[in-house]
Amino acid sequence: MSQKNLKEYWQKNIRIVLILLSVWFLVSYVLSIFIVDVLNNFSIGGAKLGFWFAQQGSIYVFIVLIFYYVQYMNKLDKKYDVHE
Repeated sequence: MSQKNLKEYWQKNIRIVLILLSVWFLVSYVLSIFIVDVLNNFSIGGAKLGFWFAQQGSIYVFIVLIFYYVQYMNKLDKKYDVHE
């Protein structure tokens, strides 16, 4: 792999990591802590929405982010021919 391709590969990798970490931060901290009072005006499955995000929603989102990252990196690895 050339230096240019290697640099592009890592830039794309770091970009997706930063995007996914931003989504995780938004869900885990902003929705679960900072605006929980606003979300508690709504309910999901009988629980207040802010409580649900703090207890379960952020975990579900985190799992989805992991699966998305795996799929994205598999495609990126094949594109730059660094797959197993």
